Parts: sequence; C-alpha cells; structure tokens
Amino acid sequence: MTKRWTIRKHDYEKVRAFKDLINVSPLIAALLISRGHDTKQSAHKFLNPQFSDLHEPFLLMGMKEAVQRILKALENKEKILIWGDYDVDGTTGTVLLRKTLQILGAETGFHVPNRFTEGYGINIPALEKAQAKGFSLAISVDCGIRSFEPLEWARDNGLDFIVTDHHLSDEIRGNPPAVAVVNPNQPGCPYPDKNLAGVGVAFKLAHALLREKGKEHLANSFLKIAAIGTVADVMQLTGENRAIVSLGLKDLSTTKNIGLKALMEVAECRSDMTSYHIGFRIAPRINAAGRMDVARHVVELFECEDFNEARKLAGILDSRNRERQQVQQQITELALFEAKDLGSQNFVVVAGENWHRGVIGLAASKIAEKLYRPTIVLSIENGFAHGSARSIANYHLLNALESCPELFEQFGGHAAAAGMKIKVENIGSLRESLNRHAGDVLLDDDLIPELKIDAVITPQTLNLKLVEELRCFEPFGAGNPKPIFVTRGLFLRDSPFVMKQKHLKMRLYDETGRQFEAVWWDGVEKSKERTLHPESRIELAYTPEANIWQGNSRLQLVVEDLRADNQTGA
Repeated sequence: MTKRWTIRKHDYEKVRAFKDLINVSPLIAALLISRGHDTKQSAHKFLNPQFSDLHEPFLLMGMKEAVQRILKALENKEKILIWGDYDVDGTTGTVLLRKTLQILGAETGFHVPNRFTEGYGINIPALEKAQAKGFSLAISVDCGIRSFEPLEWARDNGLDFIVTDHHLSDEIRGNPPAVAVVNPNQPGCPYPDKNLAGVGVAFKLAHALLREKGKEHLANSFLKIAAIGTVADVMQLTGENRAIVSLGLKDLSTTKNIGLKALMEVAECRSDMTSYHIGFRIAPRINAAGRMDVARHVVELFECEDFNEARKLAGILDSRNRERQQVQQQITELALFEAKDLGSQNFVVVAGENWHRGVIGLAASKIAEKLYRPTIVLSIENGFAHGSARSIANYHLLNALESCPELFEQFGGHAAAAGMKIKVENIGSLRESLNRHAGDVLLDDDLIPELKIDAVITPQTLNLKLVEELRCFEPFGAGNPKPIFVTRGLFLRDSPFVMKQKHLKMRLYDETGRQFEAVWWDGVEKSKERTLHPESRIELAYTPEANIWQGNSRLQLVVEDLRADNQTGA
C-alpha cells in the first residue's frame, strides 16, 4: 500500500544552538527537539532516566484507601486473592503484586481466568470459589474497571475488592463498587501520567505498600517485571514508562528469578537486552500461554524455584508460541479472504465459525495494517461472536464502539484496541453502524498510512557511529519510535534477493560508489505493484541498525519504504 511521507522540518539555528548547549551532534539535537526535549533539563532527564523520575504513588486516586485496606488485611492475617488478566500485562502484574504481598507476610492466592471458558474480566463463579476458600479481599490487575455485576456481587456478599486497572471507565456508569479503584484514567484522578500499563499501576501499589512497611528499597527490583508488561502492552514509552522500562532493562540480564532466566534462555536473549527483546522474544512466549492454553503457567514460571522445572515451563510457553504462530497464520489467511471485498469500507468487520479466539486480535492487527482500516475479527460460537478490534491512527476504537452500545453483550478497551461479545444476528448491524461512524470521523488522508520521517541525511552520514549515537534514545517503542531517515540518490545494484519467500535483501550504492546493505522485512508483500530494476535511482526511508554476526558488526538499513528518486542531484 502506498504511504504518504511526512518529512519533519527542523529549525537549523535552534538545532545548532542546542547541540552546543548539551554537547551532542546536530542530528541528536534535532531529534531531541522534535520529540519535545528542547531544554537542557528535559533532554538530560530523557537521556538519563532515574528512579527519582517516578511519580509519587499516592497521587493516584484511591491509593490511600487501597493501601489502608491491604494493611488492615496484613494485620488481621486475611487471605488476599490477586485476580489478573490473562495477557502479559495482567500476568506480570499478578506476579509483581503477589511477590510484594508475600514479602510483607501476606497469605495470597491468584486467579488468572481462562480466556476460553471464563472470558475477559472478573466473573462471579470464580469469586464464589475464592470466598469459599476463605479469601476476604481481592485485588484486580489490568481488569475490573467495567466489571459491575461481579463487583456488586462481591460487595453484597462481604468480599472486599480493590480494582487496579488502566482501561477507561464507563462514561455513564462510572466506576464499579469497590473498596478502592486505583486507575490513572478514572474520572477525576489527578495523576500526572495517564499512560501507565496495568502492571505499572500494580507497581505503584507495590511501591506504596513497601514504603509503608519500611521496605521501599526493594521497589527498584520489581521494575524488570514492570518493564516486560509495559512493553508487551504497547504502552507509550515516554514519561514514567520510559523510566520504568529503561531501569528494568538494565536489571533483566542479571535477574535472579529462575523462571525469568529460563524464559530468556529459551527465547535466546543475551546480555544486550533492549525493548526489542521484550517485545519480540519474551512477550510473545508469555502471551502464548493465555492465547493457547492457560495463563497461570506464566505465574507458575515466575514463582518457580527449581531450574529444571522452570526450564520445563519455559519450554511449554515456547511450544505454545510456535503453535500460536501456526494458528495465527491460518486464521489471518481466512480473515483476509473474508475481508477481500471489504477494503473499500471505512471499517472492516469479518467473522468466521470457531476461529481460534486466542489469535483473532493478532489477525485483526494484520488486516488493519494491510488494508489500513480499523478492523474487528469475530469468532462465532453457539450463537455469539467473541471479537477483537485494532485501530489505525486518528481513530478512537472505544469511542466507535460506544456509538452503538445496544449491539453488544459486553465490550471494553481503549483508543487502539478493544474486545467485545455480540449476538450473531447483530453482526450485520455492527458492520453498518461502525462503517457509518468511521465514514463520519475519518478524512480521506486518514485512510492512507502516514510514514513520519525524522530527517533527510546524506549517504556520507551513514555508518556504525550513527547507530551508536542513536542508542541514547533507547528504549524504543510506542511514543518513542526508532528514528526513520530518508537518503536520496541511492541506486539498486542488482535485483533484490528474496529470503524465506517473504523478505527482501538489497544491495545499494551511492554516486561515489560506496555500497550499503538493506533488508526489507515482508518486502515481497510490501513491494507489490513496484518494479525494482537494477540501477534504479531511489530515495530510501529506513532505520539504521548494526547487523552483528560472529562478533562482527556492519551497517544494515532496515527499509520502511522506498520510492523513485527523480532528482538529478543527491
């Protein structure tokens, strides 16, 4: 699909003055300014994340009440249940909070619902079982903000509940009944950073509890777990999240957690841990447990004290991830086939019988990326359809779903992703309603993917020193993407080499004859309708990386897009 390139313009006088002020290269100064760090103090804070950058936990509305109730439970030796969501954010938050409470002497249990038999959120049957086992206090992680009926049951039956979540509250009903609701995105919460993940909110509660019990010095050790959930949930890696992930990454390679060590081993993670290793190696294996089986394996892995058992559990997650990849490919192909005639619509809604619920969200992501339309993929089972939605830039998914609430049995989410349950007979109406809503909200340009380019640089600038310079911007991720550059006046040396039938490897050169290596992931698909002739003159949009093989590093340009360069000069 053709992308529209938006090349950022820079104030070169401002860049020149700023690079002298903070003693960096002009390119680093330009990137810092463009990302909003245009003062010495802001730039220093961005480039040097510290534990002191974290906000005061008690700024979160409901934190005081939550801490008081937990301290009372500790004093009275009550049994505390941690109820976590089944994704990486929820399971890591469950591990973090349970470990904190155990350090403080609490007797705890945990429940992570089965995606297929229980579904998302809190349910009454599991609460009944928990109460029967003697639990008198429950704390949710990464869920609960819209669980009205289960929390009403808990209130009426003497089971106290604390909700920790980061999803949006119901605009009409507000918060569910609870002893305390700790959520930076609830109405009226003054917390300065609204981008915390579910595990981030759990960390804030842990931090507050540890401080109250004179053990605040232990809080830093939980950042590695918080970092995994934050990156996996694709949260903005700015502000407080940047500090959480940056500090957590530094500790990952030296972790003493046996389960995490085993997981890193099976995921082939070495000492050079970055957000990439979390997002593409560790997180998919953790997520696979909830997608393909039962997510409680994750908690069991992180709490494991025997390395052989940990290796066994890590191996299970690894095999589940491979299974997930195969099923995901099958369902995505089926969903794309169903969507082939819907690309002209503003909102794509596809459904199939008994599509694996664990991968429909991933399929929705693929379709949204390929067709560049907000997308829902639904799995039809016994008269109902369970769905997962993914959005595109400039379109708020939850607002879209809230425009037709009468069509759903239940739904929830945020701007970029959502989940829902709907009667099969309502699918057609949902497609019509959302297509109409998207047509009213989205402009023509919104339906063309935008490639935001940070700077135009010359071929002479391209070397490994540039890659090294850019490392100060790690961790990369949502809100802080890898810088994308454009270089003009490059030529294809020969036809691209196809790798694994899907990727392209290209040899390029500039007008001086200097050669470059480029790789275009999924380039076979992305380069369709383009002719890449040898000796073609192109302008290349890319991110520069170091390709390390057997101890040797060489520059590799990872292609984002390319187009013909009709200019006569570089």
